[in-house]
Amino acid sequence: MGALVTTGLAGSYEPRDITFLLTPVSLSVTDIASKERLIQGGHRHYSEMISAEDPPSAEHRAIYDAALDAGAARMGREVAALAKAIAQDVPGPVTFASLLRAGVPLGILLGRALRRLGVDAAHFGVSIIRDRGLDHAAVAHILERRPPAGLVFVDGWTGKGAIAAELGRSLAGSMIPPRLVVLADPCGRAWLAASGEDWLIPSGVLGATVSGLVSRTILNDAIGPGRFHGCMTWHHLAPHDVSRAFVDRVWTHVEAYLPHQPAALWTDADRRRARTGSIDALHAVAARFGIDDLNRVKPGIAEATRAVMRRVPHRVLVASLDDPDVGGLRHLADRSGVPIEVASDLGPYRAITLIRKVK
Repeated sequence: MGALVTTGLAGSYEPRDITFLLTPVSLSVTDIASKERLIQGGHRHYSEMISAEDPPSAEHRAIYDAALDAGAARMGREVAALAKAIAQDVPGPVTFASLLRAGVPLGILLGRALRRLGVDAAHFGVSIIRDRGLDHAAVAHILERRPPAGLVFVDGWTGKGAIAAELGRSLAGSMIPPRLVVLADPCGRAWLAASGEDWLIPSGVLGATVSGLVSRTILNDAIGPGRFHGCMTWHHLAPHDVSRAFVDRVWTHVEAYLPHQPAALWTDADRRRARTGSIDALHAVAARFGIDDLNRVKPGIAEATRAVMRRVPHRVLVASLDDPDVGGLRHLADRSGVPIEVASDLGPYRAITLIRKVK
């Protein structure tokens, strides 16, 4: 069995809130431009490399603060609605397996909410990697300790649905259903969502500093068979860490809404409608810009923002320049010299970042 991450099993979070199932590794960082060339050239998989995460600038932190002020109450209300639905639909003990990293803050809040509702709830952070799959060693570790019937996977949002599809492939043939819970499901791939709206989820604005100071997960030759996927801990970001403060701020709203908030409802009709709109929009954008690899299309405000921060973007598409929810994304794009273009064919998405094709 693999070792757990060294920061008290919980990153910078309260240990009662999460246990990360990760192997600590040491890895030389790869600059973003080199990483992009290696990925697009087929020489390395993205999970074999890691790029350094810099502290957020004062402007970036201001974008996060504004997003939190605007969105904390909505996120609290939606967490309460999701928690009510899970308590209603999943009998017995519930175990949240949050997909690193975007699922972690939501998983912590759902765990707190379920326990407040009197449900036996546990929470783990696990890795899933596109084209490599779910960390089966981590899932086995969970199932040795918790009932499989109550296992629920958590992510912050869906973009194209690549991770939802990876989850389905990873669990195919097993007794575990790919129950994925998210706040926002604009592509219609989740089992449960608070809405299909692409909105500015505050935790989507930052990386490690809102995710317990852990890096993106790593799967390279240093990770032996049967060990958990790897990660690094970004200790240099500790002075900028808002991981606990974020969940505690949103939790005050969850507590306020939990007694009376109706359960979230995400129907097959909702999923079909969202999926159709997503597919049409992605194909339209790919055709318009001559993109033959949808991995270069990062739809949704959160994914578009993160792509500007850690990839080599070609341009940012927004549905409206007047949309306050894309103001932060526009600032980051302007700072990086990335062109911004208004597009009318984004479907359910309010923003999409296109990754530059690197020779």
